[in-house]
Amino acid sequence: MSKAVALGERHLIIGFKGVGFEIIPVDDSSKLHQELVIISKNPEIGIVLVTESMAIEAMDAIDDFRKRGSAILAIIPSHEGSKHLSFQKIRKSVERSMGIDLLGKD
Repeated sequence: MSKAVALGERHLIIGFKGVGFEIIPVDDSSKLHQELVIISKNPEIGIVLVTESMAIEAMDAIDDFRKRGSAILAIIPSHEGSKHLSFQKIRKSVERSMGIDLLGKD
C-alpha cells in the first residue's frame, strides 16, 4: 500500500494527519527541497501534497521532484485562497505540447 505525505506549514497540514497522511512541517524553501529529494527516493510514497505558499517559494524543487520521483505531487491552496499555480503549470504543459492554449487565458 502506498503512503501519502503532506508538506508545508505545520498549521496548514496538521489536518491531513487525521486522514492517514504523514506530515512533514517545513518552514522554508531549502527545507522543502531537502525533504522532496528524500521523498523522491522512497518508492513507498505514492502521493505528495505541498502547500501552495511553500510551492511558490520553491518551484524549482517541485519541478525537480516531478522529473525524479514517481509519486504524484499536488499543490494545495490554503485558507488564504488559491493563486491557481497548478492550473498555470498544466496550461503551460498543454500549450507546449499542443502548440495552442486549449485551456484559455486567466
